[in-house]
Amino acid sequence: FARMSNITGNKAYAAYMNDMWWKTSDYLYAKQDSLFYRDDRYFDQLSSNGKKIFWGRGNGWVMAGLTRILKTLPKDSPYRSKFEQQFKEMAHKLLSLQQADGLWTVSLLDPAYLPMGESSGSAFFTYALAYGLNSNLLDAKYRPQVEKAWKALSANVNQNGRLGFVQQVAG
Repeated sequence: FARMSNITGNKAYAAYMNDMWWKTSDYLYAKQDSLFYRDDRYFDQLSSNGKKIFWGRGNGWVMAGLTRILKTLPKDSPYRSKFEQQFKEMAHKLLSLQQADGLWTVSLLDPAYLPMGESSGSAFFTYALAYGLNSNLLDAKYRPQVEKAWKALSANVNQNGRLGFVQQVAG
């Protein structure tokens, strides 16, 4: 919708995108955790380790979506600052959850659930965080973490050129 607004000059597309994003965010975004729930079934559900459940790849979709919106929205858009704020909140939370190997786990707040790094969510996070660095939304002090994520992803490319350790389809 942001692209369509830019192409057509019709601001109603950007307004609709903004309204729908924040309607969804108001419902699924846990402000205290700076992460999105997968859906409302997870609001009160805890992992077997007693932790809130925030799906890595799902939050990766959100971060990639925020990145695409920010790449498309004009700098003077009245909607931009709110998207930048959510991007920064999530980015800082995700940077705090990166594992020692450079990747993120399937369950972001419960790395013990499946303790190995997972590359699909990690790829989305790496893309978004690199954008944050390159667009000055994130401080350059985070560059080593983003580079570590890139190296970890690169180490998971198999001899056929495919990325391994991708989370399987679930619920």
